[in-house]
Amino acid sequence: MITIWKKTDNGIRSIPEPIDGCWINVINPTQQEIEQLSLMKIPQDFITYPLDVDERPRIEREDAGETLIVNRIPFYEGIKPDLPYITIPLGVIIMPNFIVTICSRKYDILDEFESGRVKDLSTGKRNRFLLRILLRTAYKYLSYLRDINKTVEGLEDQLQLAMRNKELLEILKYQKSLVYFTTALRANQLVMERLYRGRLFTQYPEDEDLLEDVITENQQAIEMTNISSNILSSMMDAFASIISNNLNMVMKFLASITIVLSLPTVITSFFGMNVGLPFQAHQLAYMIILMMIVVTSIIVVFIFMKRDWF
Repeated sequence: MITIWKKTDNGIRSIPEPIDGCWINVINPTQQEIEQLSLMKIPQDFITYPLDVDERPRIEREDAGETLIVNRIPFYEGIKPDLPYITIPLGVIIMPNFIVTICSRKYDILDEFESGRVKDLSTGKRNRFLLRILLRTAYKYLSYLRDINKTVEGLEDQLQLAMRNKELLEILKYQKSLVYFTTALRANQLVMERLYRGRLFTQYPEDEDLLEDVITENQQAIEMTNISSNILSSMMDAFASIISNNLNMVMKFLASITIVLSLPTVITSFFGMNVGLPFQAHQLAYMIILMMIVVTSIIVVFIFMKRDWF
């Protein structure tokens, strides 16, 4: 799908044909749409690279002045999938007269740009437009990290009484997502540092300040991801031991109950033999045997409780 946008005095508006200073947003293009983009003198490799889900963040330039910036962005798959949060490549192509964004999935940050909810957004200022995308991407990483931490806190309460691996496997899913976040953020940081060293954004002080904000927010996201990942790793080790300990406590309790319940059987089996036995001629033999069972069971229960075996 291809949509073309242009900033006007009344806000950002959709237009039918590309013009100078426009923004072309491409989502999962068909082969026909790729050919249509090629007619705009966009290098075909620049179009296909961001559609590869395993594409690494990088910068490429053509002799004619076209520049491709591939950035990995966070994407929420939902609660049900084995991996709730993943990262996908987003390509930003800076052409001499317009800017193009290419992604294999519909991305909510670009939806915000299209809806006009982002203030002071100009499609004509291509470098600043790129920086706004990078900054909003860093914010999205931080937002998803807060959501992950909140979800893990809820799972932590459940794990304290857990005896199965269900909750532990839930935490493992989020730990895998954090690994993807860490890898993508570090690769994005290299791209941003290259942009900073390339001095592409020094023409306007606002652009240079915005790039510094992007680098700072991305570094913060990296640090938060590392902290969350380390906490999750330690938590999984601790709760694996807790689950094992909870299971041992249940087994200990069941073993103690089994021993206590076996005492009446042992005593009644003894007095059920067809030989001469104590109290067999006594009128209260039944009550005496019953009292022996009760007293013996109480003593054993008391000993077990004293040793914390119950």
